[in-house]
Amino acid sequence: MIKIGVINVSDRASAGIYEDIPGKAVVETLKEYLISEFETVYRVIPDEQNLISQTLIEMADEHNCCLIVTTGGTGPALRDVTPEATEAVCQKMMPGFGELMRIESLKYVPTAILSRQTAGIRNHSLIINLPGKPKAIRQCLDAVFPAVPYCIDLIEGPYLVCNQEVMKEFRPKS
Repeated sequence: MIKIGVINVSDRASAGIYEDIPGKAVVETLKEYLISEFETVYRVIPDEQNLISQTLIEMADEHNCCLIVTTGGTGPALRDVTPEATEAVCQKMMPGFGELMRIESLKYVPTAILSRQTAGIRNHSLIINLPGKPKAIRQCLDAVFPAVPYCIDLIEGPYLVCNQEVMKEFRPKS
């Protein structure tokens, strides 16, 4: 079974002050994109760098998630530490993901330059850090997801099939 991790990094959502809307938005978007059946490993955790890193390691190494998507913690605020936690656990960083997400977000808000979305590889897992707003989550995922299935192929993960009416993945012709 294909496993995909989703982590909403939010002090307030993890404390029950806010509803966990961003994490749910990721899951719903992935259900639209993918024809492949997948199981979601899901967490809502506070903005604590060690806890974020520990959760990423658990999802990658113990649950064998081929894709882990985080929401939140990518801004400049002092408690925004998701990119640092991601960089700490990855063997390779994939800066093109963050670059493309910021380019896409700049079409909508000038403050996109403040966002620090990134992506990286831990063993056979692709980790993508998204912003915390559901609208921005969708905009960013729409931009980068065409490359996700092929990236997962290259790191020896499962073969993901997209719903071509919603999301056309790109794989080079062999």
